[in-house]
Amino acid sequence: MGTGGQRRGTQSWWVALSFSVMLCCVERVSAQIKYTIPEEVKLESVVGNVAKDLGLDISSLEERRFRIVSGTEDGQFKVNANNGVLYVNKNVDREQLCDRSGACLIDLKIVVENPLEVHYVTVEIVDANDHMPNFAEKKKVIEIAETTSPGARFQLPGARDPDVGINSVQRYKLSQNDHFHLEIRDRGEDKIPFLVLQRHLDREQKTNHSLILTALDGGTPARSANLSLIIKVLDNNDNRPIFSQEVYSATLQENAALDTVIIKVQATDLDEGINGDVEYSFGGDINSNVLKLFSLDRHNGEITVKGQIDYETADVYKLDVQASDKGQPPMTTDCRVIIKIQDVNDNKPEIEVTSISSMVPEDSKHGTVIALISVEDGDSGLNGKVVCRLTENVPFELKPSFKENMYSLVTKETLDREAVSHYDVSITATDCGEPPLSTFKTLSIQVSDVNDNLPEFPRGPLELYLRENNAPGASIYSVSASDKDLNDNAAVTYSIVRGEGGHNDMASFLNIHSDNGHITALKSFDFETLKTFQFQEERLWLRYDTLFQRRYKRELLLEMLLRISAWTSLP
Repeated sequence: MGTGGQRRGTQSWWVALSFSVMLCCVERVSAQIKYTIPEEVKLESVVGNVAKDLGLDISSLEERRFRIVSGTEDGQFKVNANNGVLYVNKNVDREQLCDRSGACLIDLKIVVENPLEVHYVTVEIVDANDHMPNFAEKKKVIEIAETTSPGARFQLPGARDPDVGINSVQRYKLSQNDHFHLEIRDRGEDKIPFLVLQRHLDREQKTNHSLILTALDGGTPARSANLSLIIKVLDNNDNRPIFSQEVYSATLQENAALDTVIIKVQATDLDEGINGDVEYSFGGDINSNVLKLFSLDRHNGEITVKGQIDYETADVYKLDVQASDKGQPPMTTDCRVIIKIQDVNDNKPEIEVTSISSMVPEDSKHGTVIALISVEDGDSGLNGKVVCRLTENVPFELKPSFKENMYSLVTKETLDREAVSHYDVSITATDCGEPPLSTFKTLSIQVSDVNDNLPEFPRGPLELYLRENNAPGASIYSVSASDKDLNDNAAVTYSIVRGEGGHNDMASFLNIHSDNGHITALKSFDFETLKTFQFQEERLWLRYDTLFQRRYKRELLLEMLLRISAWTSLP
């Protein structure tokens, strides 16, 4: 081989080694980064330069297919593959994205390839005071007996504000008057307004009192809404119902059957006749969505299941129940019912696969990453804890990542395409609920061929006999070699190893067809001149690799001995 051939051989070996190293080091997962933006930010506003903050080479982003692979199914955010900038692609409405949850976090998974890296980016949407408080109705009529003692409380409808935190409803105020003042009770995150009577009412002096209830949020400037209160002063019925408890608590499993009785509230009234008959109703401040899930028997106070209960939607419900007698005017009282939802294992795990390549070279080193696996389960606690496993007796294994429920599918044994060329690897994800739920996903992995087999001749050294005075150009023998490799890796070319001149130079005596192995004599042999000579066949294997544009070869020599026999051409 000449100097140029040696240099090409050296370069080919170095490229092959570099490719193997790249396969072994294909996965890197960075720590999570976080950005914060206000809602209602303009379209195409820059969130941050992800590539710069992750320390990536911006000039290689497009070549490495820098992209978002999950977390923005609706395209809320986009990333520029040329400069790594993450920007806003759709209007950012915090209330639409996160409803009334405390922290609005959008998790993005960003991938670059060659080598593969997975990065996690969290975008926090900060609430803006873009909504004003709102009452469900514009006017509320309250009937109060003139015999009602000062200190009596009457629950008022609360205002709703889609904003959260300081931008939600923070306080209420009541218009100036001589008979009532406002009292606010905190029930968790909710502020409930109550109208408190501070002076005796006299129906003969004034039948109706008109007040304005104002709800204000904590924004700057504050936004507000007004509710008109009409107080009708009536006679009689001087005792109000009294609940046995101010707060009732109950637990309920999700997916509970319709008409399941959850709890029963009870109020008593010291009056007699219709003034002591009590009816129950939900408070006017209750959310309309809750009314689709629960019903209240107005006569006996039983709360039952009306709709589909889903723990993943809400894990607790707070209901205000009002008891009212039938007197004229009616008297009311209120209580709170807290229903805690228990999780049921009703969600199967979900498996997401990010494949690196469907073809795996058979000479891949142990630990080569084939695919990235992520698992999610919508349940909580043990019901949401997931365990993954692979099909038995396959040369692959799952390696857990630093992030929970993230795995890498890697090789754990040496692959041999000639033994097994295809694997169907089944991934099973099973949660720890009772009973456990499982999800299955099958990956099809093809093992690609490499030139790891020598050609084989059917037998060892050959000894051939040929009579002298043979016809030049006639075939004297045919040889054949086989190779277990595939396609170009198994392509065979035949040649004769040449000597160094004289009678040993086979070029002047014999020729072998490079494709089919047919050996022909170029001259007529003379027994008296040359009785025997020895030569070798050479098998040349060529492979053309589309990735590296290089050639490699493997050779196998077969030694042959040709003996010339004397014979006469006379009859």
